[in-house]
Formats: sequence, structure tokens, C-alpha cells
Amino acid sequence: MKDIVKWIIIAALLVAIVAGAAILYDKLSQEYSGNNLVENTPQESEEGEHQESEDGTQQEENPAPDFTVLDYEGNEVKLSDYRGKPVVLNFWATWCYYCKEEMPDFNAAHKKYPNVQFLMVNATDGVQETMSAAKKYVEENGFEFDVFFDTRLDAVNTYYVTGFPQTFFIDAEGNLIARGNGMLDLSTLERGIAMITE
Repeated sequence: MKDIVKWIIIAALLVAIVAGAAILYDKLSQEYSGNNLVENTPQESEEGEHQESEDGTQQEENPAPDFTVLDYEGNEVKLSDYRGKPVVLNFWATWCYYCKEEMPDFNAAHKKYPNVQFLMVNATDGVQETMSAAKKYVEENGFEFDVFFDTRLDAVNTYYVTGFPQTFFIDAEGNLIARGNGMLDLSTLERGIAMITE
């Protein structure tokens, strides 16, 4: 009798484990299935800035906050330096597994969309992440997009980035159009690019 009770308990535990795994798989699948792209809604500034479109209707602006980072040669660069081009702004680190998983797709998109500026901003805190480690990783993998180093964490703090990766889509006028939370696959990345180029 004791053996039967023991086997019933083991069977119940196995069912619970399988059910838990199925729920976790479903949650993670949704998280990385392209549903993590969120369109930004314009926020009216104190001055109530509006922009008139070609058809005469009013469009609210949602300016992307500016920041300063270092380019590959150590020169200071601002986000506003790229005004006039659509921008894909990505925050990443070499210790971030999902950052590394999405980078080949970002490199492919960079090649496919030459009129879009990719700003791959490395969270270079000098402790957990260094410029030399980030450069080594980029060079070993042959990535061709532009890499920037946020050594003062100006960009990370300006965009309230608390988890990596994180991606923002900015149109040519400098308005923040959408953001991607977590890892983006190529099709989701291309949907974001379409939002800032069409």
C-alpha cells in the first residue's frame, strides 16, 4: 500500500513539473516572439509642441532625449549628431546573453538598411564591462555596425535602461517612435525599422 502511495506522489510531482515547464515555455515564447515591440505615444511638452504634417493635421512631437557617448576612437558623439537619419539605438553588454543572441540580426539589418543609423551603445561601466572587452567581442564576431561606449552611463541613465538588451527606434526628425524590450528577432527589428522609415 505504501508503494502505491509513493508512486502516486511521484506521478503527481512529474505532472506538476511538466505543467510548470509548459507554462514557462509559453511565457518565454511570448516574450521573444515579437510581441515586445511597443509603440511610443507622444507626450506633450510644457510648450505643447506640435508639428504640422503635409496634409495640414497636427502631429505631436516626442523628442528622443540626447546623450553623449564615445565612438570607437574615443571621440565624444551625441545622439543629436545623427538628426536627419532614422536611428536604431540599442543598449548592450558582453555579459548579456540575449544581447549576444540578437547581435547577428542587428548586423544583418545594418547591412540591409544602409540609410538607417545603428547606434550600438555598450554599457561600459569599467568594472563589469570595459571598452577593451567590448571591442574584442565585436572584432572577433566581425560585426560591422557602429559601436559606442557609454563610459559615464549618460545614455543608460537618460533612457532609464535597467535591463539589457533594450532598443529604441527614432525617426529622422529625432522623435522616439517605438522601443523593444528584451531580445528582438530579425522580423521584429525590421518592423521597428519600418516604423521609422515609412
